Amino acid sequence: MNAPFLLGVATGPEPRKLVNDCLQQLGNVRGMYQLGFVYANDTLGDDLENIIGRLKQETGIQNWLGTLGMGVCSTGTEYYDAPTLVVMLTDIDAKKFSIIGSNDADEEKLLEEVSSYCKEELPHVGIIHGDPSNPATPNIIDKISEMVPSAYLVGGLTSSNFENYQVANEIIQGSVSGIFFSPEIKTVIGHTQGCTPLDKQHVITRAERNLLIELDGRPALDVLREDVGEVLAKDLNKIAGYIFAGMPIEFSDTGDYLVRNIIGFDEEEKVIAVGDYLYEGSKFMFCRRDGNSASEDMLRMLATMKSRLQGIPRGGLYYTCLGRGRYQFGDNSEELIMIQDELGEFPLVGFFANGEIFHNRLYGYTGVLVLFS
Repeated sequence: MNAPFLLGVATGPEPRKLVNDCLQQLGNVRGMYQLGFVYANDTLGDDLENIIGRLKQETGIQNWLGTLGMGVCSTGTEYYDAPTLVVMLTDIDAKKFSIIGSNDADEEKLLEEVSSYCKEELPHVGIIHGDPSNPATPNIIDKISEMVPSAYLVGGLTSSNFENYQVANEIIQGSVSGIFFSPEIKTVIGHTQGCTPLDKQHVITRAERNLLIELDGRPALDVLREDVGEVLAKDLNKIAGYIFAGMPIEFSDTGDYLVRNIIGFDEEEKVIAVGDYLYEGSKFMFCRRDGNSASEDMLRMLATMKSRLQGIPRGGLYYTCLGRGRYQFGDNSEELIMIQDELGEFPLVGFFANGEIFHNRLYGYTGVLVLFS
Protein backbone atom coordinates (compact mmCIF):
# COMPACT_ATOMS: atom_id res chain seq x y z
CA MET A 1 0.00 0.00 0.00
CA ASN A 2 1.31 3.47 -0.91
CA ALA A 3 2.03 5.91 1.92
CA PRO A 4 -0.45 8.72 2.62
CA PHE A 5 0.19 12.26 1.44
CA LEU A 6 1.44 14.85 3.95
CA LEU A 7 -0.70 17.59 5.52
CA GLY A 8 0.24 20.93 7.07
CA VAL A 9 -2.30 23.39 8.54
CA ALA A 10 -1.72 26.69 10.33
CA THR A 11 -3.87 29.60 11.49
CA GLY A 12 -2.73 33.00 12.75
CA PRO A 13 -1.97 36.61 11.84
CA GLU A 14 1.70 36.23 10.88
CA PRO A 15 2.26 34.76 7.36
CA ARG A 16 5.85 33.74 8.03
CA LYS A 17 4.82 31.79 11.12
CA LEU A 18 2.03 30.10 9.13
CA VAL A 19 4.61 28.76 6.70
CA ASN A 20 6.96 27.74 9.52
CA ASP A 21 4.18 25.88 11.31
CA CYS A 22 3.17 24.02 8.14
CA LEU A 23 6.78 23.12 7.38
CA GLN A 24 7.26 21.78 10.89
CA GLN A 25 4.23 19.51 10.48
CA LEU A 26 5.40 18.32 7.06
CA GLY A 27 8.89 17.43 8.29
CA ASN A 28 11.94 16.83 6.10
CA VAL A 29 10.51 16.25 2.62
CA ARG A 30 13.27 17.43 0.31
CA GLY A 31 13.68 15.06 -2.63
CA MET A 32 10.72 12.88 -1.67
CA TYR A 33 7.72 14.88 -2.93
CA GLN A 34 7.15 16.56 -6.28
CA LEU A 35 3.74 18.23 -6.07
CA GLY A 36 2.04 20.43 -3.50
CA PHE A 37 -1.52 21.70 -3.17
CA VAL A 38 -1.97 24.96 -1.27
CA TYR A 39 -5.12 26.85 -0.27
CA ALA A 40 -5.09 30.08 1.70
CA ASN A 41 -7.65 32.36 3.28
CA ASP A 42 -8.29 35.39 1.05
CA THR A 43 -6.79 37.76 3.66
CA LEU A 44 -3.41 36.24 2.78
CA GLY A 45 -3.58 37.38 -0.85
CA ASP A 46 -0.91 40.07 -0.50
CA ASP A 47 1.44 37.53 1.10
CA LEU A 48 0.73 34.63 -1.24
CA GLU A 49 3.75 35.16 -3.50
CA ASN A 50 6.12 35.14 -0.52
CA ILE A 51 4.35 32.10 0.95
CA ILE A 52 4.79 30.11 -2.27
CA GLY A 53 8.40 31.26 -2.57
CA ARG A 54 9.22 30.01 0.91
CA LEU A 55 7.40 26.72 0.39
CA LYS A 56 9.44 26.14 -2.77
CA GLN A 57 12.70 27.10 -1.09
CA GLU A 58 12.23 25.03 2.06
CA THR A 59 10.70 21.89 0.52
CA GLY A 60 12.52 21.84 -2.81
CA ILE A 61 9.14 21.28 -4.51
CA GLN A 62 8.65 23.50 -7.57
CA ASN A 63 5.20 22.25 -8.64
CA TRP A 64 2.36 23.95 -6.74
CA LEU A 65 -1.35 24.31 -7.41
CA GLY A 66 -3.95 26.20 -5.39
CA THR A 67 -5.98 29.35 -4.89
CA LEU A 68 -7.52 31.70 -2.35
CA GLY A 69 -10.81 31.08 -0.58
CA MET A 70 -13.05 33.04 1.76
CA GLY A 71 -13.03 29.75 3.63
CA VAL A 72 -10.57 26.85 3.43
CA CYS A 73 -10.72 23.33 4.80
CA SER A 74 -8.58 20.44 5.92
CA THR A 75 -9.25 17.03 7.43
CA GLY A 76 -12.34 17.40 9.62
CA THR A 77 -12.11 21.19 9.96
CA GLU A 78 -13.41 24.34 8.26
CA TYR A 79 -11.64 27.71 8.59
CA TYR A 80 -13.40 30.99 7.81
CA ASP A 81 -12.53 34.11 9.74
CA ALA A 82 -8.78 33.96 10.35
CA PRO A 83 -5.72 33.84 8.08
CA THR A 84 -5.24 30.12 7.42
CA LEU A 85 -2.87 28.12 5.24
CA VAL A 86 -3.50 24.47 4.30
CA VAL A 87 -0.85 22.48 2.42
CA MET A 88 -0.83 18.91 1.10
CA LEU A 89 2.24 17.27 -0.42
CA THR A 90 2.04 14.32 -2.80
CA ASP A 91 4.71 11.94 -4.03
CA ILE A 92 3.14 11.71 -7.51
CA ASP A 93 5.90 11.53 -10.12
CA ALA A 94 6.30 14.78 -12.07
CA LYS A 95 6.12 12.78 -15.31
CA LYS A 96 2.53 11.86 -14.46
CA PHE A 97 1.07 15.37 -14.26
CA SER A 98 1.22 18.72 -16.00
CA ILE A 99 0.30 22.12 -14.53
CA ILE A 100 -1.31 24.71 -16.82
CA GLY A 101 -1.83 28.43 -16.34
CA SER A 102 0.16 31.65 -16.57
CA ASN A 103 -0.22 35.40 -16.15
CA ASP A 104 -0.55 35.76 -19.89
CA ALA A 105 -4.22 36.65 -20.38
CA ASP A 106 -4.17 35.11 -23.87
CA GLU A 107 -6.81 32.40 -23.82
CA GLU A 108 -5.35 30.74 -26.91
CA LYS A 109 -1.95 30.39 -25.23
CA LEU A 110 -3.57 28.53 -22.34
CA LEU A 111 -5.36 26.21 -24.74
CA GLU A 112 -2.07 25.60 -26.57
CA GLU A 113 -0.55 24.46 -23.25
CA VAL A 114 -3.39 22.00 -22.86
CA SER A 115 -3.07 20.79 -26.44
CA SER A 116 0.70 20.36 -26.12
CA TYR A 117 0.36 18.15 -23.06
CA CYS A 118 -2.38 16.06 -24.63
CA LYS A 119 -0.19 15.22 -27.62
CA GLU A 120 2.05 13.29 -25.25
CA GLU A 121 -0.53 12.00 -22.78
CA LEU A 122 -4.30 11.50 -22.65
CA PRO A 123 -5.12 12.82 -19.17
CA HIS A 124 -7.69 11.07 -17.03
CA VAL A 125 -8.50 13.77 -14.44
CA GLY A 126 -8.04 17.53 -14.46
CA ILE A 127 -8.20 19.77 -11.37
CA ILE A 128 -9.27 23.25 -12.47
CA HIS A 129 -9.33 26.65 -10.72
CA GLY A 130 -10.91 29.69 -12.34
CA ASP A 131 -11.30 33.43 -11.81
CA PRO A 132 -15.00 34.28 -11.22
CA SER A 133 -14.42 37.93 -12.16
CA ASN A 134 -13.52 36.95 -15.73
CA PRO A 135 -16.75 36.48 -17.74
CA ALA A 136 -14.85 34.20 -20.14
CA THR A 137 -14.02 31.64 -17.43
CA PRO A 138 -17.00 29.30 -18.07
CA ASN A 139 -16.27 29.37 -21.80
CA ILE A 140 -12.58 28.58 -21.22
CA ILE A 141 -13.55 25.58 -19.09
CA ASP A 142 -15.87 24.44 -21.89
CA LYS A 143 -13.07 24.75 -24.45
CA ILE A 144 -10.64 22.79 -22.28
CA SER A 145 -13.28 20.08 -21.94
CA GLU A 146 -13.74 19.95 -25.72
CA MET A 147 -9.98 19.76 -26.30
CA VAL A 148 -9.48 17.00 -23.73
CA PRO A 149 -12.53 14.73 -23.96
CA SER A 150 -10.69 12.02 -22.02
CA ALA A 151 -10.32 14.24 -18.94
CA TYR A 152 -12.81 14.46 -16.09
CA LEU A 153 -12.59 18.10 -15.00
CA VAL A 154 -13.30 19.02 -11.38
CA GLY A 155 -12.41 21.96 -9.15
CA GLY A 156 -13.72 25.36 -8.16
CA LEU A 157 -13.71 29.10 -8.79
CA THR A 158 -11.66 31.31 -6.49
CA SER A 159 -13.61 33.07 -3.72
CA SER A 160 -12.16 36.28 -2.34
CA ASN A 161 -13.15 39.67 -0.95
CA PHE A 162 -9.96 41.01 -2.48
CA GLU A 163 -7.86 39.75 -5.42
CA ASN A 164 -8.70 36.44 -7.11
CA TYR A 165 -5.22 34.95 -7.01
CA GLN A 166 -4.48 31.39 -8.08
CA VAL A 167 -1.33 29.31 -7.80
CA ALA A 168 0.01 27.43 -10.82
CA ASN A 169 3.71 27.23 -9.93
CA GLU A 170 3.53 31.03 -9.73
CA ILE A 171 0.85 33.53 -8.69
CA ILE A 172 -1.63 34.13 -11.50
CA GLN A 173 -4.84 36.08 -11.87
CA GLY A 174 -7.67 36.58 -14.32
CA SER A 175 -7.82 33.23 -16.07
CA VAL A 176 -7.98 29.48 -15.55
CA SER A 177 -5.28 27.23 -14.12
CA GLY A 178 -5.07 23.58 -13.25
CA ILE A 179 -3.33 20.25 -13.37
CA PHE A 180 -3.85 17.18 -15.55
CA PHE A 181 -3.04 13.69 -14.28
CA SER A 182 -2.14 10.68 -16.38
CA PRO A 183 -4.43 7.62 -16.26
CA GLU A 184 -1.93 5.91 -13.95
CA ILE A 185 -3.03 8.20 -11.09
CA LYS A 186 -6.04 6.49 -9.53
CA THR A 187 -8.83 8.69 -8.21
CA VAL A 188 -12.38 8.33 -6.95
CA ILE A 189 -14.60 11.38 -7.53
CA GLY A 190 -17.96 12.27 -6.00
CA HIS A 191 -20.50 15.06 -6.22
CA THR A 192 -23.23 16.12 -3.80
CA GLN A 193 -26.07 18.59 -4.25
CA GLY A 194 -27.13 21.17 -1.69
CA CYS A 195 -30.58 21.79 -3.17
CA THR A 196 -33.43 19.31 -3.66
CA PRO A 197 -35.86 19.48 -6.62
CA LEU A 198 -39.51 20.15 -5.92
CA ASP A 199 -41.89 17.54 -7.27
CA LYS A 200 -42.52 18.75 -10.81
CA GLN A 201 -40.38 19.15 -13.93
CA HIS A 202 -41.44 21.70 -16.52
CA VAL A 203 -40.54 22.73 -20.06
CA ILE A 204 -39.44 26.27 -20.86
CA THR A 205 -41.90 27.43 -23.52
CA ARG A 206 -40.82 31.08 -23.61
CA ALA A 207 -37.61 32.74 -22.47
CA GLU A 208 -35.38 35.67 -23.38
CA ARG A 209 -31.75 35.52 -22.27
CA ASN A 210 -32.04 34.99 -18.49
CA LEU A 211 -35.73 35.90 -18.25
CA LEU A 212 -38.11 33.01 -17.68
CA ILE A 213 -41.44 34.03 -19.21
CA GLU A 214 -43.45 30.82 -19.63
CA LEU A 215 -43.31 27.25 -18.32
CA ASP A 216 -45.55 24.64 -19.93
CA GLY A 217 -47.32 27.47 -21.76
CA ARG A 218 -48.22 29.27 -18.52
CA PRO A 219 -46.80 32.44 -16.92
CA ALA A 220 -43.62 31.45 -15.10
CA LEU A 221 -44.54 33.21 -11.86
CA ASP A 222 -47.88 31.39 -11.69
CA VAL A 223 -46.04 28.06 -11.95
CA LEU A 224 -43.59 29.13 -9.24
CA ARG A 225 -46.42 30.03 -6.86
CA GLU A 226 -48.08 26.67 -7.50
CA ASP A 227 -44.89 24.68 -6.97
CA VAL A 228 -43.70 26.36 -3.76
CA GLY A 229 -47.02 25.96 -1.97
CA GLU A 230 -49.57 28.23 -0.38
CA VAL A 231 -47.47 29.67 2.45
CA LEU A 232 -44.54 30.89 0.32
CA ALA A 233 -46.83 31.87 -2.55
CA LYS A 234 -48.41 34.55 -0.34
CA ASP A 235 -45.09 36.40 -0.03
CA LEU A 236 -42.52 35.53 -2.69
CA ASN A 237 -39.94 37.77 -1.01
CA LYS A 238 -39.49 34.93 1.48
CA ILE A 239 -38.12 32.56 -1.17
CA ALA A 240 -34.73 34.33 -1.32
CA GLY A 241 -32.01 31.90 -0.26
CA TYR A 242 -34.49 29.03 -0.06
CA ILE A 243 -35.95 28.47 -3.54
CA PHE A 244 -33.68 28.20 -6.59
CA ALA A 245 -33.83 27.46 -10.30
CA GLY A 246 -32.88 23.93 -11.35
CA MET A 247 -31.86 22.92 -14.86
CA PRO A 248 -31.73 19.15 -15.48
CA ILE A 249 -28.70 18.01 -17.47
CA GLU A 250 -29.75 16.45 -20.75
CA PHE A 251 -28.97 12.73 -21.13
CA SER A 252 -27.75 12.44 -17.51
CA ASP A 253 -28.31 8.90 -16.28
CA THR A 254 -28.10 10.03 -12.65
CA GLY A 255 -30.77 12.74 -12.72
CA ASP A 256 -28.10 15.44 -12.31
CA TYR A 257 -28.99 19.12 -12.50
CA LEU A 258 -27.48 22.60 -12.28
CA VAL A 259 -28.71 25.03 -9.61
CA ARG A 260 -28.89 28.74 -10.33
CA ASN A 261 -30.08 31.72 -8.28
CA ILE A 262 -33.46 33.34 -8.77
CA ILE A 263 -32.33 36.96 -8.90
CA GLY A 264 -35.71 38.68 -9.18
CA PHE A 265 -39.25 38.61 -10.49
CA ASP A 266 -41.86 40.96 -11.93
CA GLU A 267 -45.28 40.38 -10.37
CA GLU A 268 -47.12 42.36 -13.05
CA GLU A 269 -45.47 40.65 -16.04
CA LYS A 270 -45.20 37.33 -14.13
CA VAL A 271 -41.59 36.93 -15.29
CA ILE A 272 -38.70 35.44 -13.30
CA ALA A 273 -35.04 36.46 -13.67
CA VAL A 274 -32.55 33.59 -13.31
CA GLY A 275 -28.77 33.70 -12.90
CA ASP A 276 -28.02 31.98 -16.23
CA TYR A 277 -29.14 31.90 -19.85
CA LEU A 278 -32.36 30.00 -20.52
CA TYR A 279 -33.34 28.11 -23.66
CA GLU A 280 -36.81 27.36 -24.95
CA GLY A 281 -37.56 23.64 -25.05
CA SER A 282 -35.23 22.88 -22.13
CA LYS A 283 -36.43 21.23 -18.94
CA PHE A 284 -36.69 23.31 -15.79
CA MET A 285 -37.63 22.83 -12.16
CA PHE A 286 -37.64 24.71 -8.90
CA CYS A 287 -35.43 23.51 -6.04
CA ARG A 288 -35.33 24.13 -2.31
CA ARG A 289 -32.25 24.59 -0.15
CA ASP A 290 -32.65 22.18 2.72
CA GLY A 291 -30.00 21.25 5.30
CA ASN A 292 -31.46 17.82 6.04
CA SER A 293 -31.65 16.86 2.37
CA ALA A 294 -28.12 18.16 1.81
CA SER A 295 -26.83 15.98 4.66
CA GLU A 296 -28.63 12.94 3.27
CA ASP A 297 -27.14 13.52 -0.18
CA MET A 298 -23.69 14.04 1.30
CA LEU A 299 -23.92 10.70 3.10
CA ARG A 300 -25.14 9.06 -0.12
CA MET A 301 -22.10 10.38 -1.99
CA LEU A 302 -19.70 9.25 0.72
CA ALA A 303 -21.22 5.76 0.89
CA THR A 304 -20.92 5.40 -2.89
CA MET A 305 -17.30 6.55 -2.85
CA LYS A 306 -16.43 4.28 0.07
CA SER A 307 -17.74 1.27 -1.86
CA ARG A 308 -15.28 2.10 -4.66
CA LEU A 309 -12.25 2.47 -2.40
CA GLN A 310 -9.84 -0.19 -1.27
CA GLY A 311 -8.90 1.10 2.16
CA ILE A 312 -8.38 4.65 3.39
CA PRO A 313 -7.46 7.23 0.70
CA ARG A 314 -3.90 8.52 0.44
CA GLY A 315 -5.24 12.06 0.27
CA GLY A 316 -8.13 14.16 -0.92
CA LEU A 317 -9.29 17.50 -2.32
CA TYR A 318 -12.66 19.04 -1.45
CA TYR A 319 -14.32 21.90 -3.30
CA THR A 320 -17.55 23.07 -1.73
CA CYS A 321 -19.83 26.06 -2.21
CA LEU A 322 -19.61 29.19 -0.08
CA GLY A 323 -23.30 28.65 0.64
CA ARG A 324 -22.64 25.26 2.23
CA GLY A 325 -20.40 24.69 5.26
CA ARG A 326 -21.49 26.75 8.25
CA TYR A 327 -24.49 28.18 6.39
CA GLN A 328 -26.04 24.80 5.66
CA PHE A 329 -24.59 22.20 8.01
CA GLY A 330 -23.64 24.15 11.16
CA ASP A 331 -20.86 26.18 12.74
CA ASN A 332 -18.76 23.26 13.98
CA SER A 333 -17.25 21.92 10.73
CA GLU A 334 -20.07 19.39 10.34
CA GLU A 335 -19.60 19.14 6.56
CA LEU A 336 -15.92 18.17 6.82
CA ILE A 337 -16.53 15.97 9.86
CA MET A 338 -18.98 13.91 7.78
CA ILE A 339 -16.19 13.11 5.32
CA GLN A 340 -13.86 12.14 8.16
CA ASP A 341 -16.48 10.02 9.94
CA GLU A 342 -17.47 8.10 6.83
CA LEU A 343 -14.10 7.64 5.11
CA GLY A 344 -11.60 7.74 7.96
CA GLU A 345 -8.64 9.94 8.83
CA PHE A 346 -6.58 10.99 5.81
CA PRO A 347 -4.91 14.19 4.53
CA LEU A 348 -7.44 16.49 2.85
CA VAL A 349 -7.34 20.13 1.72
CA GLY A 350 -9.71 22.39 -0.19
CA PHE A 351 -11.69 25.61 -0.15
CA PHE A 352 -15.13 27.17 -0.26
CA ALA A 353 -15.66 28.14 -3.88
CA ASN A 354 -17.55 30.73 -5.88
CA GLY A 355 -18.74 27.92 -8.15
CA GLU A 356 -17.84 24.24 -8.31
CA ILE A 357 -16.62 22.30 -11.34
CA PHE A 358 -17.77 18.72 -11.73
CA HIS A 359 -17.58 16.57 -14.86
CA ASN A 360 -16.67 19.62 -16.96
CA ARG A 361 -19.66 21.74 -15.85
CA LEU A 362 -19.95 24.72 -13.53
CA TYR A 363 -22.30 24.14 -10.58
CA GLY A 364 -23.51 26.03 -7.52
CA TYR A 365 -24.44 24.88 -4.00
CA THR A 366 -22.62 21.57 -4.43
CA GLY A 367 -19.61 19.72 -3.03
CA VAL A 368 -16.97 17.94 -5.14
CA LEU A 369 -14.66 15.39 -3.50
CA VAL A 370 -11.54 13.95 -5.15
CA LEU A 371 -9.83 11.01 -3.45
CA PHE A 372 -6.41 9.64 -4.39
CA SER A 373 -6.26 5.90 -3.86
